[in-house]
This record gives sequence, C-alpha cells and structure tokens, in this order.
Amino acid sequence: METQEISAEKLLGIIEEKDRKIAELEKQLEWLMSQIRLAKHKQFGTSSEKTDSLQLSLFNEAESHADMTIPEPKIAEVKAHYRKRTRLTTDKLPKELPIEIIEHQLSAEDCICPECGSDMHSMGKETREELKIIPAKAIITRHVQHVYACRNCEETSDHVPIVKADMPEPVIKGGFAAPETIAHIAVQKFMMASPLYRQEQEWKQNGILLSRQTMSNWLIKASEAWLEPIYEELKRRLCKHEVLHADETTIQVLKEPGKAAQSKSYMWLYRTSGEAKQQIVLYDYQPDRKPIHPQTFLKDFKGYLHADGYSGYHKLPEKIIVVGCWSHLRRKFFDALKTLPKDKQADSNAARGVSYCDRLFYFEKQFALLTPENRLKERERLSKPLIDEFYNWIEHLNALPQTLLGKAAYYAQSQRKYLERYLLDGRLEISNNRAERSIRPFVIGRRNWLFSNTPNGARASAVYYSLVVTARENGLNPFEYLAWIFTNAPNLGKPGYASTIEDLLPGSAALPQKVIIPEPKETKPEKYAWEED
Repeated sequence: METQEISAEKLLGIIEEKDRKIAELEKQLEWLMSQIRLAKHKQFGTSSEKTDSLQLSLFNEAESHADMTIPEPKIAEVKAHYRKRTRLTTDKLPKELPIEIIEHQLSAEDCICPECGSDMHSMGKETREELKIIPAKAIITRHVQHVYACRNCEETSDHVPIVKADMPEPVIKGGFAAPETIAHIAVQKFMMASPLYRQEQEWKQNGILLSRQTMSNWLIKASEAWLEPIYEELKRRLCKHEVLHADETTIQVLKEPGKAAQSKSYMWLYRTSGEAKQQIVLYDYQPDRKPIHPQTFLKDFKGYLHADGYSGYHKLPEKIIVVGCWSHLRRKFFDALKTLPKDKQADSNAARGVSYCDRLFYFEKQFALLTPENRLKERERLSKPLIDEFYNWIEHLNALPQTLLGKAAYYAQSQRKYLERYLLDGRLEISNNRAERSIRPFVIGRRNWLFSNTPNGARASAVYYSLVVTARENGLNPFEYLAWIFTNAPNLGKPGYASTIEDLLPGSAALPQKVIIPEPKETKPEKYAWEED
C-alpha cells in the first residue's frame, strides 16, 4: 500500500484554512445567537428602552439626579400630625358633570317608631355617589321647511312669489347622515381604532341596521367635499414653517391599480416642531416609498427637516436641511446591549454607546426651558464636546461589521453629518420622536382594521387622521370639531355659519367654546363623596 507524503508547508496551510473556517463559523454562530436573544427580548421582554442608571450611566450620582427644570423648593415648618391614609387613585371627574339626585325616603305609613308608635323625623342623611354612563343614542332629526305664498297675489296677479324658510344644507346631498353621525363614526375609527365592521355590530345591537359600506361611503364623500380644502390650507401653512418633522409607515391597500393586494403602500407624516405656536400634523398616502413623494409634498418648504436615516430624505433639494435622529442610533446600541448576557451588559461597548446617547438626551432635558439662543450656546458648550468624544470612541471601536454593535457603529459613522445638525439651531430637537409619537395613532388603528380597501379610502383615512390628530394637538375635542366642520362647511358664508375656510382651521377664533377642551382649573375643587380624604 502506497502512502502519500504531505509537506509541512501544505499541512500548515490546511490547518490554517480549517482554523479560518472555524473562526468564521463561530462568528456566524455568535451573530445568530444575538439575533435569537434580540427576538426573544422583543417578544417576551419589556418594550421600554430605559436603561439602568446604576449599571450603565456615565454620570456621577449628583449629575444623575440633578434636574435644572425643577424649581427650588421653599422652606416651611411642618408640624407633626396624623391623617387618614389616602387611597391611591388616578380617577378624576370634571366638576361640571350634571348631578342626578335620587332621594330615598320612608313612606308616611313606614315613618312610625317601631317601639312606641310615634312619628319619626329625619335626623340626617347618608350619601353615596355613582358614575352613570349613558351609551350613545340615535335619534331622527326631521327638517321641515315651510313654504310661503302671498294670498293677495294669488287673487289679483298672474305671478305668485313663493318664499322658503332657510334650511341648512346637509353634509351629504341625498344622504341621511347628520354631521354628528359622520363625526362619531370618524372618531371611533380614527381615534378609538374601532373598525367599521365593529361599529356595524354595535349599531345592530341597538336595532339599527347601518352597513359598513354606507359608513365608508359617508366618510369618503364628506372628506372629499369638506375636509380636503381644510387639509390643503393646513398643508400650505405647514410649509411656511422653518422646522418640520417627517416619518413614514406601511399600509396595505387591497384594490390598488397595478399592484398586488399583498404589496406595501405607505402613509407619510409631516408635522410642525415644538417651536410652533399652532401645531399641524398631516398624513399623506402614497403607493410606494420613493423619494419623489416627500419632494412633491415639501416643494414649497425651505428649512430644517427632522427625519430618520432613510436615504430617500437625503435626496431632497438643498433648500431642505435634513436633521438626523439620535433616538434611532440609541435604539441600535440598545438592541446590541439586550443580546448580551446580563452579567456582561454593564461593562460592554454597547452599554457605553447607550450611555453616550443618554447623556446627550440628559443635556436636552436640562435645556428644555431655555430660549433657542441660550440652548444653542449650551449645546456648543456641553453637547458638542461629548459628540466629538463619542465619535473618537467609535473610530477606535473595531466592532465586527455583521454584529449588532458593528451595525450601530456603522450607522453612527454614516449618519454623522445628519446627527450633528441639531447643533446648528436652538429650535432643533435631538430626535425625531415627535413625528414617531404622531404616527402612532395610525399604527395602532392599523392593527385593528389591517388594510384599506381602495386608494380613495386610504386618502380619506390620511385626511381624517390629519384633522383628528391636529385637533388633539391643539386642545380640541375631535368629535365636536368634526361635527362643527360638517355643520358649517356645507353652509359656508351663510348668516350664522363660518365665513371662510380659515374659520374652520383648528387655531381659528371662530371655533365655539364646546369644541375646545377646557384646561384643568388650578383651584382645588371639592371632593366627590367617593373620594377619600
């Protein structure tokens, strides 16, 4: 039997190749295990991204607990006393609620002393209060328009004038929906996330057969006729601002021409920033995620735009300066942190990346009450040196590219010029969280109604979400606001109604008091009977 001789050099090469493959497999195994741990955390762990300040903070104890936004407490002498332990509750009812009083009294024949048979008198009262909720009820409003003619002309003239009494125009011609009905359906779907099929069932339980197709037609017709002009005016005013936020999320539209029912469409969001006196939040439905859509929507806008790292925003015209989001970067470090065993988290590079971001957010909390000018100076003094230190650390990190930590480091480096731009102007914000919070109502609703049937329905949804969320941002009651629009818009310019489109906007002085949610009174009201001392 012949034996094949292998040179030492060739043998060494085989061993090195095997070692290389083993190392590569170990890296793949480490990456797969990190993905499994991250998936488990997202499925079973807490959704909060708060960090443990005792383990991960780079601050000392004084910095961790300091808060410049809290006023200095006043010193006062307090005498020792005893009081009844209060019940911890967040239940608070407005004092303007009407009160229905029900007296429980003995009849005259029962008001006799059981001992001596003499008449008894009322010596006091015991009170118990209950919150009584009356479900929404439906009524028929019958408009009767009187028609008048002249008796004298009927007898003496060949022309008889006929005069009709004024009667308001309906929100939908030929339909039987009142303004309050469409407002209620819209608020239930677009604020309370109750899909039309569920509302159909609720109406049926009350003996009213109102199909989801009818409700859908009402919503679309009312949007096209009366809400879209308001939406366009809000869009015009939005683009006059110098600082905006943008975000986008997916939506499924079943009957979209040229696309499969399973394909993704997108709902884009644009809104004002915190420096705006009147907040505007607008949704924009589009069939895809192409950069042409924000370019078209923002064609009249010039200024700063907060956005995430999506490359489509970076293709906007030069007049729009895109500002990056530190929350997105922090989330990537946080994901890398959660894939590590707990005993290795505190001293990890992922924890250090999270802590750098936390310190920048901590600075912003302290700058919250400053003017934009002073905020800009403080950022230059405190935030900019910390960002430089952070990027110096990133450059020497040497994290593996395929790991979550490596992806976080790459995101930080590739997005650096956008992430640092919030230092340019004191009106800018460190994150795009404002837009993410505004798009959340749509995301929550999408979990219930899952899809839109047609592009027209998706566009109507964008308009309704815009009006509902903008109303809430400006302290308005969405139901009262929509009902007021549907009452006034068909009768615009008539005596007793709104005069122009501007009167229908959320910030208009023409809005009635019932549309505005009253601010809580500072004076301490008397307690209800059910509230403990």
